[in-house]
Amino acid sequence: MAIYLTKESKVLVQGMTGGEGMKHTRRMLAAGTDVVGGVNPRKAGRTVDFDVPQCLNGLGGTPIAVPVFGTVAEGMAATGADVTVVFVPPAFARAAVLEAADAGIGLAVVITEGIPVHDSVAFTSYARRTGTRIIGPNCPGLITPGQSNAGIIPADITKPGRIGLVSKSGTLTYQLMYELRDIGFSTCVGIGGDPVVGTSHIDCLAAFEEDPDTELVVLIGEIGGDAEERAAAYVRDHVTKPVVGYIAGFTAPEGRTMGHAGAIVSGSAGTARAKREALEAAGVRVGSTPTETAGLVLELLDTRQPEGS
Repeated sequence: MAIYLTKESKVLVQGMTGGEGMKHTRRMLAAGTDVVGGVNPRKAGRTVDFDVPQCLNGLGGTPIAVPVFGTVAEGMAATGADVTVVFVPPAFARAAVLEAADAGIGLAVVITEGIPVHDSVAFTSYARRTGTRIIGPNCPGLITPGQSNAGIIPADITKPGRIGLVSKSGTLTYQLMYELRDIGFSTCVGIGGDPVVGTSHIDCLAAFEEDPDTELVVLIGEIGGDAEERAAAYVRDHVTKPVVGYIAGFTAPEGRTMGHAGAIVSGSAGTARAKREALEAAGVRVGSTPTETAGLVLELLDTRQPEGS
């Protein structure tokens, strides 16, 4: 089982023929993702061959031909696609996501960073009305190890397993995936760290709570905003599975934007300390470092590695 993304997911890539789109489409194919098409109105009707020698879905060894469609709607009609990954430049990202939502796509993974906040507000609110789930923007995407990978998360640093992960930070997502690779993950979701995102910690917590193969959830947050405090309240009231947390930014100077556009601290609101206290009050065990956080997961799952391993 998994959340949002499975081996049955059929994936379009908006911006597939650009540099980043080409590179990461190849990596998604190598992870076993069923990439069924790209979208570029200027190159519609063409086919792009991807040389993927180590493809996990059995197609490796020969080039994989991926057709290019003029619109998301055309791609969905021709292939049955239900997921799109957006590698479109910031100036065109709003139009790309609105097009995907108008087409009725179920999931849109918006990798693009640098999207103006008012554009993100527009397309996330519109997508909610049309029933399209947005992951991102400014995110690494999501992966269900051994099944499908939609975005830029490295597919070879972990394996399928019992842990669900939801994170604002891309690099911390990768680190926790690697540190807990011997246990593995059901699904890892990088929701993005911008002030406005389409899918929240709470959305993922609710989905992991319903997933029978997720036994524990790791929640990674950052300074700025109140998303983690709201997630803590949700855990307290609705989540029965153990949750382990980590908050990045304990040493960040107050009042300064650090990294993500959403990491703005004002007074005591949005600080790492406030977030940690809220999570711990809800019964979440919070690590002081990523490695300590991984250790808490091992302890809760009763799978501590032998001494000297």
